[in-house]
Amino acid sequence: MFKWKRGPVTLFQSALYMTNSLVVETLDCVLVTDPCWLPHEVEEIRHYVEDILNGRRLLLLFTHSDFDHIIGYGAFRDAEVIASRAFADKSAGEREEILEQIRVFDDSYYLRRAYGLAYPDVDHALEQEGQTLIFGDMLLTGYAAPGHTNDGLFTIVEELGLFIAGDYLSDVEFPYIYDSSLAYEATLGKLDQLMSRHPVTLLVPGHGEAADSREEVERRKQESLNYIHSMRRAVASGSQDGVDTLIAGCEFPRNMSKFHRSNQELIAKELAGDAGS
Repeated sequence: MFKWKRGPVTLFQSALYMTNSLVVETLDCVLVTDPCWLPHEVEEIRHYVEDILNGRRLLLLFTHSDFDHIIGYGAFRDAEVIASRAFADKSAGEREEILEQIRVFDDSYYLRRAYGLAYPDVDHALEQEGQTLIFGDMLLTGYAAPGHTNDGLFTIVEELGLFIAGDYLSDVEFPYIYDSSLAYEATLGKLDQLMSRHPVTLLVPGHGEAADSREEVERRKQESLNYIHSMRRAVASGSQDGVDTLIAGCEFPRNMSKFHRSNQELIAKELAGDAGS
């Protein structure tokens, strides 16, 4: 699962959906993000962290509450958890629904985990836009990132120029919109200001390859916006061909088509004025 190490930043990528987990080191802290997917993959991350921790403070950051991103929480119950306020405020029913998705996944493949399943208990909730949390020499600045889900979080590791983007700005996925296309668009609209405020040198999305230039981040942003705008136009005009051509040539069409169809249905509801139904 180990993919690369660039100084204090180590990236682990799951065999499933090219899902990324990070381990970030400073003198005082070790930060783990979204440990996932398969039991042996989570264990690999855990063993790596145990080998390097050396008495430092252990932090665990969740970019959002999709079940694949919280699935490894139980292996890091000794960590201090960081997430958005919306993530922390999930109701008991919402939490149980997410945990049931993990159980269904594990049952489907006869997977056994060496740790119990639980929804993360948040120790440090990012409450305000641009709020900075300080953990010794590690400074984390967070920005709400709704659209994919309603509890997404953009996080900047200040001293490293690292932008942890969650399920946005992927080079392998078009926007997967579970919450709101308008919110998704607004989240992407924050990027110019965010990038001007912070000296970002490396962006890591939830799925796919990292980006190490502003030009690449801008390209991904424009591709995502173009997808959303084109989907709205095609749905509004009733052009199924227009909808279908939006993912012509995508790398994994047999799987991605269902997410594309879900986007179409959500945007159709938004245009009809009943997105909440």
